[in-house]
Amino acid sequence: MSNLLLVLIVVLVAAAAVALVVIGYRLAIARRSQSALLAPPETKTPINAQEVEPDPDQAIISPPVELKEGGTDTGLDSKEELEEALRAEATRAEATKAEATKAEATKAEPLRLRDRLGRTRAAFAGALAGVSGRSSMDDEAWESLEEALISADVGVSTATRLVEAVRASAKAAKIKDGSEVEGLLRREIALLLSPADRTLQMAVSGPTVWMFVGVNGVGKTTTIAKLATREGAAGRHVVLAAADTFRAAAAEQLGIWAERSGATLVRGDEGADPGSVVFNAMASANSRGADLVLVDTAGRLHTKVNLMEELKKLRRIVDKTPDSLTEVILVLDATTGQNGLTQAREFAAAVEVTGVALTKLDGTAKGGIVLAIQSELGIPVKIVGVGEGPEDLIPFDPEEFAAALFGE
Repeated sequence: MSNLLLVLIVVLVAAAAVALVVIGYRLAIARRSQSALLAPPETKTPINAQEVEPDPDQAIISPPVELKEGGTDTGLDSKEELEEALRAEATRAEATKAEATKAEATKAEPLRLRDRLGRTRAAFAGALAGVSGRSSMDDEAWESLEEALISADVGVSTATRLVEAVRASAKAAKIKDGSEVEGLLRREIALLLSPADRTLQMAVSGPTVWMFVGVNGVGKTTTIAKLATREGAAGRHVVLAAADTFRAAAAEQLGIWAERSGATLVRGDEGADPGSVVFNAMASANSRGADLVLVDTAGRLHTKVNLMEELKKLRRIVDKTPDSLTEVILVLDATTGQNGLTQAREFAAAVEVTGVALTKLDGTAKGGIVLAIQSELGIPVKIVGVGEGPEDLIPFDPEEFAAALFGE
């Protein structure tokens, strides 16, 4: 009996083991099936797929696609409408590209005087307002034009000279209509400004020296700094001589610009002899093989005889290097108008000014001073300041200036 019971137990255990194996096998098959259903479809990777890039020329601009219930729908009723939408999208893309190109070109355009002479142009427009509407020019009309030019700070003698020239031209051409006088005036202004060399001269050999003179507050040091930046960008080695030893801020300002432009700064202690600074600057320029020395001098009143004598002394020091001094630039503030003409006379007598740098021309209605300087002193305006940046110090162009006065 005991043997029979033992056999029965063995059979039951074996049956249970077989059942467990079968159940485990079925569970494994079920898991594989579920994984296959949940896995994403297999994609074939092309050879060198990492080197394949989309071709921008093959891109197609498509209108937005709206999905509707029951399938996919473009929202367009016909093939013609789809093509029209594609053309419209392409047109918009071309327009956007054209606007970007135009903006870039505008950014690259050179600075124009016309864009910066709003106040002076308005003053000249006022000078012509009482004339252009006249059907005939009588003595009263000519007097009105002369007074208007004087109010634009052209100066009495220069205004008289211009009106006489215009009046003679009008008579010779039998012009009586006031509207035609504007063209004659513009031509006379261009002629008045034309006969002058406005280039900043360079020495034939050795370092070139440009000396800058003027009263306090006209923008002399700033003008020098802007020129140093411009000439440095052109590849010239520039030496800055901080000979304004009476104003410590002037040397500090030049020092900042020297670092920005890569120029060499030569300075002395506050209150030191300006002549020693100029002497050391010349020595430095010669030893370094520099191309250009820009000499900043102390701002001074043109009525102070002893200070004007000091300028003569500085010039003599520079002249010890023959033919190096090619420019003595008088810096004038355009907003001072006729007072600047008085300064120009005194400085020209002391140090033989070769040209004028006219600053702040963009912020004044007294731009007519350009005509007075040229007409009465024969000193050409060579550079003008029409903004704060280094790029806003530009060569003076007589024809562009004349056109700007008349809004062209």
